[in-house]
Amino acid sequence: MEHQKTIGFFDSGIGGLTVLSEALCRIPGADLLFYADTDHVPYGTKSKEEIVRFAEDAVDALCERGAEAVVVACNTATSMAIGALRERYSIPIVGMEPAVKPAALIHPGERVLVCATPVTIRGEKLHTLIDRNFREGIRPTLAGLPGLVTLAEEERFDFDTVRDYLSSVLDLEERYAAVVLGCTHFTYFRDTFRALFPDADILDGNAGTVNRLVDLIGGEIPGEGRIVYLESGRPVTDPDKIARFERYLARMRTI
Repeated sequence: MEHQKTIGFFDSGIGGLTVLSEALCRIPGADLLFYADTDHVPYGTKSKEEIVRFAEDAVDALCERGAEAVVVACNTATSMAIGALRERYSIPIVGMEPAVKPAALIHPGERVLVCATPVTIRGEKLHTLIDRNFREGIRPTLAGLPGLVTLAEEERFDFDTVRDYLSSVLDLEERYAAVVLGCTHFTYFRDTFRALFPDADILDGNAGTVNRLVDLIGGEIPGEGRIVYLESGRPVTDPDKIARFERYLARMRTI
């Protein structure tokens, strides 16, 4: 019988729980470690050097707890640190990729909005992805939405608050064929984006990331699986903090 697998996930905060939620559906037998770097959230305002250091600390902690593969469940950390991580570690390291390619394939020649953190938008990785998939026609509109990270971390999901923030940085009258949520925190607001852009496909990279993870570790995993939460390397044992993580996972089941 195949042994129980332990998979690590990390993010600057709670955004990576949107990816872990997908993994719970696909590989329910795995033991999952979730590392929220609450000491340093948000990553979107940090330098590349800082992000690489934080990412290495996270993967070190996950490996110490037996992770056999790690998902960088953070678009910003993937953009800035994935190369350094893959050079340093021998285990599989799976990164996030904004759903730019699916948007281009499904809506060729149509208008696409790509939302991400400012660091991701400035990064070479996203622009290379856009260059590869939008060689002709209309280039995507890029929008940096750091305020959504703050709202997610504060569990402020009510429609009016989110709409007011988005209206301050986006023209909500614009029409797009697809809206790409290029930050794992943004997926918590999928329902609001659907309401504000009713004619657009709302896309994120979570399913594609977990598909890649499953390809690397194999299919079904025996066992019942469990989740261990860490905050910047510290085990989470406080019931209120565990309940907070569980509320985010519960939200993912409703949107």
